[in-house]
Amino acid sequence: MKNKVLALLFLAVFGSSFSVYAQTEPEDIAMATDEYQDSFYESLKQKGIENYDKAIVSLEKCIKLKPNDAVAYFELGKNYLALKEFQNAQNAFEKATQLDPKNKWFWLGIYDVSFETKNYPLAIETIQKIIVFDEEYKDDLISLYMITNQFDKALVAINEMNDKYGKSSDREIYKQKILSQGKYKNAEIDNLIAQIKKDPKEESNYVNLIFLYSKNNEGDKALEVAKQLAKEIPNSEWGQVSLFKTYLDANQADKAIKSMNVILASSKIDSKIKHRTLNEFLIYVNKNPQYATDLEKAISYFDNDQNVDVAKEIGKFYHSKGQFENAIKYYEKDLKSNSDTDRETNLLLLEAYAQTKQFDPMAKRAMLMIEVYPSQPQFYYYAGLGNNQIKQFKNAKTVLEMGLDYVVDDAALEANFNIQLGEAYNGLGDAKKKEEYFLRANELLKKKK
Repeated sequence: MKNKVLALLFLAVFGSSFSVYAQTEPEDIAMATDEYQDSFYESLKQKGIENYDKAIVSLEKCIKLKPNDAVAYFELGKNYLALKEFQNAQNAFEKATQLDPKNKWFWLGIYDVSFETKNYPLAIETIQKIIVFDEEYKDDLISLYMITNQFDKALVAINEMNDKYGKSSDREIYKQKILSQGKYKNAEIDNLIAQIKKDPKEESNYVNLIFLYSKNNEGDKALEVAKQLAKEIPNSEWGQVSLFKTYLDANQADKAIKSMNVILASSKIDSKIKHRTLNEFLIYVNKNPQYATDLEKAISYFDNDQNVDVAKEIGKFYHSKGQFENAIKYYEKDLKSNSDTDRETNLLLLEAYAQTKQFDPMAKRAMLMIEVYPSQPQFYYYAGLGNNQIKQFKNAKTVLEMGLDYVVDDAALEANFNIQLGEAYNGLGDAKKKEEYFLRANELLKKKK
């Protein structure tokens, strides 16, 4: 690969030196005199053993004998470059290009100097002249645009190179960096739409366009692209995204489930698309509970999802619908699969237990959570409520009195604690204490109003 810029970008990591030119330099040199020939070959010999000063002396003799010899100036530039005398090297290379402007190698000499001196404007200007002779050097131009933050020009050049020579890993890395900044996404969307029109059988263009629409939260547009993909490439995994939605809308549940399973199992499809697919199926199952088993199977695809606790989110969905039995099932599944001590999930589960009057598991779960969160008053409250309901009044009294100390600036919760303490003392046969705590609760509720 001729990308000299990229080689330098990785120099600090790999400790590599500049790559040599990929093609042989001019060797056929017409000698005007024996003296010229002797001096020129002496310069090559001295350069070969890194005696660059002596090589320069010999080349200066050559230039005196043949003042318009471009090759001698080119060799002179290379020796000055080796000595890091950059201005002298640039002058020599420029003289060579003036004498023979159609020689790619002479321009590459200027490019080497400009790059080593970080004169990127000159490097860009020079590489554009080299591209006339060899278009593949446009990869160097792309790298220079990236270094100088000219991302709009880089993106245009990347798309041109991809279109003509096919994609490369380096260009794709650059493109992802550009598109991560957001403002260039629209230009890339336009490019992908054009590429799809040009070649409707190339799946990657559809996938990249779906991804960009998804990142922009333009789900409807992403779905339209998926429909087009499914039509053009029916066997595409991404095409199933469109088919799933089509089947679901047509109430063809079996076909929708089959497409959904392909989507969820795919290593190619973006996680946002997968979550959206599952969410749509969840809404469908809420109206068609006979497919609840298929929902449970679908959730298993997300067991190792590090970003979203899918079972927990489904539990919250059912919770919001007042379907507490279903909510409990998914909260328990989440706690089993992930962290058994997640605070939010446990509080939601305890509330769902209370709504379904499952007081024994409520009391046991709350007591376990007190050990993990000893200063969290809600767990003491649920432990007290549960123990009261299963007539373990002494346990309820003890845990409620402990938890009350942790209630701060929450009149409603403090009132509930006092109500449960009244219930506990009532169960223990202490009517006086019962009234005392009920009165406290009543006063707190009045303040709340």
